[in-house]
Amino acid sequence: MSRLVVRPETEIQATANSLHFDLERRVTGAPPGLCPLDLASSYLKVYSSQTCGKCVPCRVGLKQLEKLIDDLIEGRGDMKTVDLIERTAETIYASADCAIGYEAANMVLKGLKGFREDYIAHATKGHCVAEGFQAVPCVHLCPAHVDVPGYIALINAGRYADAVRLIRKDNPFPSVCAMVCEHPCENKCRRNLIDDALNIRGLKLYAVKNSGHVPVYREGEHAAEATGKKIAIVGGGPSGISAAYYLGMMGHSVEIFEQRKKLGGMLRYGIPAYRLPREILDEEINTLLTSGDIKVHTEVSIGGDSYPLSKLRSEFDAVYIAIGAHTDKSLKIPGEDAEGVMSAVSLLRRIGDDNYPDFKGKKVVVVGGGNVAMDCARSSVRLGAERVIIAYRRRLEEMTALDEEIRAAEAEGCELFELVAPLKVEVGDDGKAKALWVQNQMISFIKDGRPTPKAASHEPVRLEADIIIVAIGQGIESYNLENVSMNPRRGTINILDSEQIPDMDGVFSGGDCVTGPATVISAIGAGKIAAANIDEYLGFNHPIHIPVDIPAPVPHNRPACGRVKLRERSVDERIKDFSLVEESMTAEEMIQETERCLRCDKFGFGTFRGGRENKW
Repeated sequence: MSRLVVRPETEIQATANSLHFDLERRVTGAPPGLCPLDLASSYLKVYSSQTCGKCVPCRVGLKQLEKLIDDLIEGRGDMKTVDLIERTAETIYASADCAIGYEAANMVLKGLKGFREDYIAHATKGHCVAEGFQAVPCVHLCPAHVDVPGYIALINAGRYADAVRLIRKDNPFPSVCAMVCEHPCENKCRRNLIDDALNIRGLKLYAVKNSGHVPVYREGEHAAEATGKKIAIVGGGPSGISAAYYLGMMGHSVEIFEQRKKLGGMLRYGIPAYRLPREILDEEINTLLTSGDIKVHTEVSIGGDSYPLSKLRSEFDAVYIAIGAHTDKSLKIPGEDAEGVMSAVSLLRRIGDDNYPDFKGKKVVVVGGGNVAMDCARSSVRLGAERVIIAYRRRLEEMTALDEEIRAAEAEGCELFELVAPLKVEVGDDGKAKALWVQNQMISFIKDGRPTPKAASHEPVRLEADIIIVAIGQGIESYNLENVSMNPRRGTINILDSEQIPDMDGVFSGGDCVTGPATVISAIGAGKIAAANIDEYLGFNHPIHIPVDIPAPVPHNRPACGRVKLRERSVDERIKDFSLVEESMTAEEMIQETERCLRCDKFGFGTFRGGRENKW
């Protein structure tokens, strides 16, 4: 008889592991709008099933917590129940032996803090604040609330131009977003319950590649009757152009004031052409400007003595400020003013103006871990750099850049140095940067849901560098906007829910200058909101409606199927130019991917709500 034996995985263990994986998928696919008390009760059941039963707080306390929350759900509780839930959870958190108990209690305490209004509503009214509404996940999570199931159905039917028109009802930039959107719509896709989220952005790319030119209006269609109202838009980026597009459709006269030579904002001056070709951007912008009476003024700065904001406001019936976030943030380390040290904003702005610097034979270090840092690193490779290092003070998993951008940068030869923080720039006698000295970091305590780094007890490391690019975020240029309410901590513009600036009648603001550097689709969504509220402020209620019939869903078994991923040009080829890297799906892949859609607009809760908003 052997002392030790190899025990293969039993059928019971394999089944249990499979069920755990299924549960993980269900949590990932949990839709927005669920009752937070139901969630807490369900999670407590999972935690209770894991308890060993050794300690009373876990063995007895979790069951009591579950019962108290169920009492609230079933209408048997009151405000005393809410207080008892809180006290019980605090006791378990303080006294449970292991993480199964105290983390279960912590989950309840987090819910009480974040969803207190829902707990109170259950105690006093018997239901949640939201009254159980569960939106279609992809539509709800898109900042512009684009009708995703609708345009996927149109793509499946081969009606690509109609798909583009439907997207434009809520998002004027289908081509741009097909290439650079961070696709939050995919995060809670219910297809996760079966296999993996749909490649929604990839399907949009297929539609715009195959639709041909799609004008704003079809034959016989036109903008609403002229209102006689004039709106000024400060900033010609995605938010400003989106607002102009919809306001033009509503019949208002719009004038865009842009500081740079061309429209586009960070679409042109922050995203390289290998991700967003300039000819596609220009064509989309030119199309959108045909939605109504829209005039464009470039190389004009609003604010200061030359053109005060107060003067602009006096000349127009309303103003929308969408100036984005285009200023640099510095490292504040010695030697940063040396020749060869530049900001990401300045580099990408030069590239946006087709003024490409020569990095041939240079050693480049990019400081930062976001999409902008990846753009700078990948651009440096194309500009001829001999070596490109991305230096980031946290770990790879904490990088804010999209996974696909990180993978692409590494594939193109960029080296990733994790857990290093800049100390100083080594400057030669000629005043040029010679190296970046960094301090190794170690990961430490979690703050605001994110592990924080701290200096490790290692000697500083020298990274040889001729070019150092600082890509650690951007700020906004607001110092010339008199009387604009600012958030002193974040350096952004304060607004009301309507996007109107407090104490500034008729002046609205949105996009990155309000949120800080965010995503293209968030800026577009802000422009849509601004257009609706400016229209209402001016005394109108123009609906935006695109008359497109959506194909009815065809029920079938929807077997488990892998997600189609977009191909890319070979690395050897693409690093030599700034041409588009991604390639579209094939027709065969498009059909397979569109048929994975579960049509949540028609099945499940979508049935009760009609699944979509035909106008706004």
